[in-house]
Amino acid sequence: METTESITEKKAAGIDFLNDGIFLPMLRFTVPILFSVVFQQLYNTVDTLIVGHTLGEKALAAIGAAVPIYDLLIGFALGFGNGLSIVTARCYGADNRQMLKNSVAASIVIGMAVVAVLTILSQVIMIPLLRLLHTPPEILGEAYRYISIITLFTLVMFAYNLCAGILRAVGNSIMPLVFLIISSLANILLDYVFIAMLGRGLGGAAEATVLAQGISVLLCLVYIKKRVPMLIPGRENFKADGALYKEMTAQGLSMGFMSCFVSAGSVILQSGINGLGYLYIAAHTAARRLYQFCMIPFIAMTQTINTFVSQNYGARKPGRIRKAVKYSYLYAAAMAVLVTVLVWQFAPALIRWISGSNEELVLSNGTLYLRVVMPCYAILGVLNYSRTALQAIGQKLLPILSSVIELVGKILFTMIFIPRLHYMAVIVCEPVIWCFMVAELLIAFWRNPFIRDI
Repeated sequence: METTESITEKKAAGIDFLNDGIFLPMLRFTVPILFSVVFQQLYNTVDTLIVGHTLGEKALAAIGAAVPIYDLLIGFALGFGNGLSIVTARCYGADNRQMLKNSVAASIVIGMAVVAVLTILSQVIMIPLLRLLHTPPEILGEAYRYISIITLFTLVMFAYNLCAGILRAVGNSIMPLVFLIISSLANILLDYVFIAMLGRGLGGAAEATVLAQGISVLLCLVYIKKRVPMLIPGRENFKADGALYKEMTAQGLSMGFMSCFVSAGSVILQSGINGLGYLYIAAHTAARRLYQFCMIPFIAMTQTINTFVSQNYGARKPGRIRKAVKYSYLYAAAMAVLVTVLVWQFAPALIRWISGSNEELVLSNGTLYLRVVMPCYAILGVLNYSRTALQAIGQKLLPILSSVIELVGKILFTMIFIPRLHYMAVIVCEPVIWCFMVAELLIAFWRNPFIRDI
């Protein structure tokens, strides 16, 4: 029989994915994540405005030059953290408090080791990497100053992602949103203080980011201590469990490297686009910003599938997993129809607004990109949810294989098709690759013995 304290902890933890309905709890979990991503996008825009209007174009360009490195680092940290939280969610689903605390302890130990390697590596290779990315000499120093401070405090960034991931693993997606909002508002305020009032330049922007992330970490820790103490490991939980550490490291590396492969493919494809001329680059840049914004509802459901499937895998409930994944496919189709209808009519105006261009080549190509790709979001959604579900039930190599397919496909399009078909090859590149990826993932997921319940 559950104690009052246990019931209170479970309510503080969040939505019950093990016993309640399926689609409505998934939707309730998804909405706060969706707002988290939207708020993060808006915050990034405000942050950029403060730097641009206060420090000028060179400072803005320096941040832009550092963005690919920052995105790669963030992508790996998020992927690795999500991999660790998969195991935590399984332990929660199995209602094994001892293993739950052990998994949190292992996350801390493994995370510290990964952070140490990333911090040292990033400091050593940062200047060569910026030069490899053809960073202009006049902004190289400022770009390095900004990104070196961010990477020096990788621990803070990883700590927030770990805390938020652990809370989501037990069904709580609301409090990470609250802490993100507080942290983002603090970041904007600190940007103004450090840059405009204290005159610390681009280094001040980086320091503001680190301090704001630190605030979110403290808020997460206080909340976990007061409301979800079942997540706090004791000294005995830090005893090395070889099997647990191996599983969590493998899951973390699987999702981390998968993110890196996706980022690498995008960089390679961008090199092909760059060869088409600046008007095509402008068209693609504007279209991709809209692409990323319209992806928010799909990204939010991906994190929901991660938690739902992980918990129910721990509870050994394949039937609920099958239903949840099917609901996610319907959700992807509905969202694809919605964004296609919304964007189809307004695509030219949106491209003009984002790009600030009246060039026919920019407007026509940006519009064509959106009108071709948006309906294919249904395929992308099925792809992402199948891949996430596979990872949540312990599959590590098959999801990475799908990312390798994407990487190889983008290399082939860059080398063979873009020189012949020009921007049309860029437009159809990802939808074509998604079809190959989704075929592999659907077969792998629905033929999995646990999912088939053989």
